[in-house]
Amino acid sequence: MSERAPTKKPIEWSWRSRVVRGWVYQAVALLLIGGAVWFLAHNTQENMRVRGIQSGFDFLGQAAGFDIGETMIAFDPSQSYGRALWVGVLNTLRVAVIGIVLTTILGVLMGIGRFSHNALVRGLCYGYVELFRNVPILLQLLMWYLFFVEVLPAPQAAWNLGDLFYLSKGGFSMPSPVWAPGYAWMALGSLLGLVAGVAYRRWAQREFERTGQDRNRWAVPLLAIVGLALAGWAAGGAPREWSRPEQLAFMVEGGISATPEFMAVLIGLVMYTGAFIAEVVRGGIQSVSHGQTEAASALGLSPRQTMRMVILPQALRVIIPPLTNQYLNLTKNSSLAVAIGYPDVVSIANTTLNQTGRAVECIAIIMVVYLSTSLSTSALMNWYNKRVAIKER
Repeated sequence: MSERAPTKKPIEWSWRSRVVRGWVYQAVALLLIGGAVWFLAHNTQENMRVRGIQSGFDFLGQAAGFDIGETMIAFDPSQSYGRALWVGVLNTLRVAVIGIVLTTILGVLMGIGRFSHNALVRGLCYGYVELFRNVPILLQLLMWYLFFVEVLPAPQAAWNLGDLFYLSKGGFSMPSPVWAPGYAWMALGSLLGLVAGVAYRRWAQREFERTGQDRNRWAVPLLAIVGLALAGWAAGGAPREWSRPEQLAFMVEGGISATPEFMAVLIGLVMYTGAFIAEVVRGGIQSVSHGQTEAASALGLSPRQTMRMVILPQALRVIIPPLTNQYLNLTKNSSLAVAIGYPDVVSIANTTLNQTGRAVECIAIIMVVYLSTSLSTSALMNWYNKRVAIKER
């Protein structure tokens, strides 16, 4: 006879029940927190009313009246404060997303380089980590900014590489494709190639578990992405027109360019955060027992296979949580860009605050922006952490 599942005990509605006491404590805590928030909000609003200070978010629809030197979307001074703040949010996300990608690559390479058998490579990686990790980020941003505006030549005498790339005090310029519908088809082909590559990697993993035969899991997905992207480009008419930068009398014009402020913020954040990620990677790899490496060697796995299939899957459990913290730090440290004039959301909110006097509202907008980006990053990394977690039996 099958065992009968244990019946769930009914809740005892009395103070002796732990469940009831827990609900009561939580309700009291919520009431206290809600009361404190209401008191602070009411007190602030009343003090502002007494002093004749306007409040509310109606200013977001008013004309900004100031220009923004670097934008990802079109903006002119006649447009609203709301659009100006949105430009700042996009500039912040631009630095954060590109910075996270670059600092991950740099940090992983430097962290693995700490285990190199080459003494020079190992020493350079160690020197990089100790130098950039122990210098305050604000000083590093100022150092890179001074390099761009003081050391580099003037725009009319920009450093030139093949008449394609120009570097000067005016920033960095390079060729860019002129938009055409064919590039949309190219992006669609790349997306389809990415889906096909992920499906192939999963199939290769199942085949490896079934037969023990390891297949290249990078070449085929890469070929799928590139091949389908080229197919989409050809299906869209194969556009070939490019905008190339051109050296003029006083400036470099054409192509796509990055300002000195953006370059200084990006390089400073990447170099600083990359040093911490390198230590995170080094600590994660060292947390894996050396017996795992010996066991992999006994099975005939190569050093590359050992790192990819034995060490890194176990090290990721240690690497991902502090890696998430570094991503959050990079995003929040981008607010220091205001010190060198990069128009991020903090810089534009400060300008808006000075013109409108809506201090509470502008600070609240800054808090919401960084809170939402941080929570989104944490949610994505927590999802990835669950995906790569080793399933224990």
